[in-house]
Amino acid sequence: MTEVITLYDGYSVMTGKDRMSANCSCTLVKGVNNIVVDTMTAWDSQKIISALDRNNVKPENINYVVSTHGHSDHIGNNNLFLMAKHIVGFSVSFQDEYHMHPFDKGEDFKIDENVKVIPTPGHTLSDVTVIVTSKPSGTIAIAGDLFERFEDIENPNIWLEAGSEDPVQQMKNRSKVADLADWIIPGHGPKFQVTEQIKQTLQKQVGPETPS
Repeated sequence: MTEVITLYDGYSVMTGKDRMSANCSCTLVKGVNNIVVDTMTAWDSQKIISALDRNNVKPENINYVVSTHGHSDHIGNNNLFLMAKHIVGFSVSFQDEYHMHPFDKGEDFKIDENVKVIPTPGHTLSDVTVIVTSKPSGTIAIAGDLFERFEDIENPNIWLEAGSEDPVQQMKNRSKVADLADWIIPGHGPKFQVTEQIKQTLQKQVGPETPS
């Protein structure tokens, strides 16, 4: 059985005119392969080790680390996991060896029967999302900053103001992931359930004539 455990919910709060407090969601996938998705800031190593320990997992038990993109709050503790293969955005590596997977051509990276990594550019041009089939929860999308948090469904300014290198692609991929998933773990907020209304809202935001 594949289990998805949110170790920490992400957050993002403006604390001044030019300052913010932010960290990403950090997720553990336990199954045929143990996977950590997004490793928070470089100051969070002990938090991650402690959270893994509460789930009876040690860093050396992790088979894959997936950073949904390369921003500092998503890669800060990748070096805790030296036995793991690392996927950072479109880059797949182990030690100094790099595997040229064609994410840029739209091809998914299959980790096992229940887990795949799909390209979802927008926030950055090399963003990825982890799609997990988990019983009894259904399909869970660990989406990084493709979604900032639940509130950005109705208020797209939230994700636009967080930064988007390609807003058109991001809108399309937000709708695509919502159509695939029963639940979404966003980059900077708690997990939320995907409803039919959410799917329709995201599709309307894309619109029928959005250019590629």
